[in-house]
Amino acid sequence: MDKDRQPRRAALVTGASRGIGREIALRLASEGFDLTLAARSPAPLTDVAADLGGPGAVHTRAADMSDSRQVRELVHAHDERFGRLDLLVIGAGVGVSRPMGEIDQKGLDLMLDVNLRGPITLVQESLPLLRATASADPDRGARIVAIASLSGVVSEPGLAAYGATKAGLISFCESVTIEESARHVSATAISPGYVDTDMTAWKRGELHPADMLAVGDIAELVLALTRMSAVATVPNIAVTRSGDRIWRA
Repeated sequence: MDKDRQPRRAALVTGASRGIGREIALRLASEGFDLTLAARSPAPLTDVAADLGGPGAVHTRAADMSDSRQVRELVHAHDERFGRLDLLVIGAGVGVSRPMGEIDQKGLDLMLDVNLRGPITLVQESLPLLRATASADPDRGARIVAIASLSGVVSEPGLAAYGATKAGLISFCESVTIEESARHVSATAISPGYVDTDMTAWKRGELHPADMLAVGDIAELVLALTRMSAVATVPNIAVTRSGDRIWRA
């Protein structure tokens, strides 16, 4: 083996079965990453894996981000298979759109578990591997990218609880960077407005899909982050739609 040859980078992507997470997986595969792809349902992951191109290996695993045991097992499985973690993508998320007074406890608990508690557990479990990878490659370091939401930056009626979980995720990413960037590990929250995915189908009565953000634009931001040096930290990227208001979801 060529000693000067760079080892293949490895990424773990949650929410990889559809939408933004799927597109990120496709782009990372084309860049040559080894991949662990996770989602609640295994069948769609198999379909995504079949669509991937590139030289990297692909491992799929069903995991519910609201179950801390499954989150720990996911990270352990990735470590066992690849032994490094250059990029952790937190793409899994759920949302309930209704006035604050109409959100029941079950819906609130689900959003808190999947959008906030799960990501925190995932990062905690991944930190030793992220640190080890960054230590071996301090110029590039290791990165965490969380798909947040513009509703975590700018409040929107009907998305109070959802936006609160995403605001928490943004704050969490900033704190991770403050604590870990000296070890060449940093976190970025990408906060898009409405993206044309299954998750925004409820909005199509008032907003045409062609006027929504494209999943490819969000995935391209993730790739850009993987090409940056560890010196550069990017706390939060807000992505809005074109129009006459800068904070246009």
